[in-house]
Amino acid sequence: MTDTQHRWYPLAGAKSVPRGATKAIIKGTKKPTPIDPLTGPKIALAGRVVTMDDAFTVKTDAVVFIDQGVIVAVQDRARPAPAGFEAVAVVETGGTLFPGLIELHNHLSYNALPLWSPVPKRFRHRGQWPDHPDYRKLISGPMTVVGKYRDAHGKAALLAPLVRYVECKCLLGGVTTSQGIMLSSNAGVQRYYRGIVRNVERTDDPALPEAKGRIPDVDAKDARSFLTRLEKEDSCYLLHLSEGITAVGQADSIARKHFLALQVTPNQWALNDRFAAIHAAGLLPGDFDVLARHGGSMVWSPLSNLLLYGDTARVDAAKRAGVRIGLGSDWSPSGSKNLLGELKVAWLYSQHVLGGLFSAREVMAMATREPARILKWHDVLGTLEAGKRADVVVMTGRDGDPYEAFIRAKETAISLVMINGVARYGTSELMKGLAPRGETVRVGGKARRCYLQQETADPDVAQVSLRTARSALQKAFRNLPRLAREIEKPKPRTAARPPLDAPEPVVWSLALDEIQATGVDQRPRLPFNGPRDFTGPKRISSRAAAVPLSRLLMPIALDPLTVADDPDFLTEIAGQPNLPEAIRTGLAQLY
Repeated sequence: MTDTQHRWYPLAGAKSVPRGATKAIIKGTKKPTPIDPLTGPKIALAGRVVTMDDAFTVKTDAVVFIDQGVIVAVQDRARPAPAGFEAVAVVETGGTLFPGLIELHNHLSYNALPLWSPVPKRFRHRGQWPDHPDYRKLISGPMTVVGKYRDAHGKAALLAPLVRYVECKCLLGGVTTSQGIMLSSNAGVQRYYRGIVRNVERTDDPALPEAKGRIPDVDAKDARSFLTRLEKEDSCYLLHLSEGITAVGQADSIARKHFLALQVTPNQWALNDRFAAIHAAGLLPGDFDVLARHGGSMVWSPLSNLLLYGDTARVDAAKRAGVRIGLGSDWSPSGSKNLLGELKVAWLYSQHVLGGLFSAREVMAMATREPARILKWHDVLGTLEAGKRADVVVMTGRDGDPYEAFIRAKETAISLVMINGVARYGTSELMKGLAPRGETVRVGGKARRCYLQQETADPDVAQVSLRTARSALQKAFRNLPRLAREIEKPKPRTAARPPLDAPEPVVWSLALDEIQATGVDQRPRLPFNGPRDFTGPKRISSRAAAVPLSRLLMPIALDPLTVADDPDFLTEIAGQPNLPEAIRTGLAQLY
């Protein structure tokens, strides 16, 4: 991502920018403070503590001491409190403390959409399903309306509600870090929202180097140029790679070509220890050996792969090769509602399809310590240890194997989610002492509280409660055809052109690179057999887009925040023809 695309920080409330002044504004912009500043009081949380450290230490009765967003100590309850904590009251969680869940792959903009049910056929690669008639009607069309709709005042009225809703969806599943929502403007500049959930692509924090999830075309014009860019990074590149399937004996599938295009010379690949392959479903066993030899890692999204392709990455080969694996739920149209759900799918697939390949502890590591290492954040996050940031998830209960208990837990068992020492979500009892102000939300019929105030938040989002966000999106989804008609109306012609130095209103839209070109892509199309043979998917064809959305769309339901509040999700999973039997019938038993 270029400097101008990544370092301009006007917030959503920005009104206008003089024509031609974009570069000057960028150069003069003061670098902001970290999105999650290290502030907050001294806190002591007691319970069983699963540290996820190198020894996988579990303390059966311990206290985590936190000061200004950082863990000061994790020690047995019987030991004296650290200096300065003598008068701090211990908060009894009554549960088991884990590191916050780190998600390395999610298209958050789309997470208000319901599950594509049923997926109409088994696809072979990523280039196929966007051309299915259902895709524009159920996925790209609704999101185009959400991203482009303007109210009577010209404001992007649905963007802030969308951000608030999908980040709360993450919180309610125990997620403290995910990928972000990108906006693009008519000024040719792109930026990320500053939100409650930490964004791997935007931290403004030198201790948390920012990952790159989108690549400018010029930096991915061939494998050699991509390698040059990759060698400059200090965090990681999260690259969508080989989305699709490659049958045994099929060496040149469309999905696998995207990987093969990374070969610079017979002995050189555009791969290194900053490279993280999202999906990697089309890789053959030997490809994982290549990935491991260069220090690369991967992000596994089993439910989405299985729903769309009837198969997923060869994680058994990845494990044998020593490839580091993180997890991502992808998006709600063909994935889990949250990372807790993806943990369940990964566990079921391992147990019943791969013969118990991964232990429950290994699966939990894929959502905590392993993604922290992939991001080069392992000195700061991923475990509960002194000196680390206080990202904490508390599950009710303290008995049995803690890792399997977490995977088997219902969403209603999450009693606290803390980011940088700030309690963001939890039971009313715990939140009362940790964040007395907040908003009530019901999860599976049980009262919970969200604390969404944040000094560094985008001003537009800061004004939106979860209740307001849900109401706005529900109304919009009920009225999609009407909103589409408003977008399609011809704009009135102005009487005269404004002066060249007149302010030009900044208009922000969702940067939906799944749908339209944005200048930076999550799936760069690398040349393979020649200048006209490019890997990667094409966007929706102009022929398919010919029908106006106002005639194509119909009202749809807003996807509920949790499985606990969705009466249809598990039934729809059971009816998905591409899923293995163990997941179609077994997932409901884990909820």
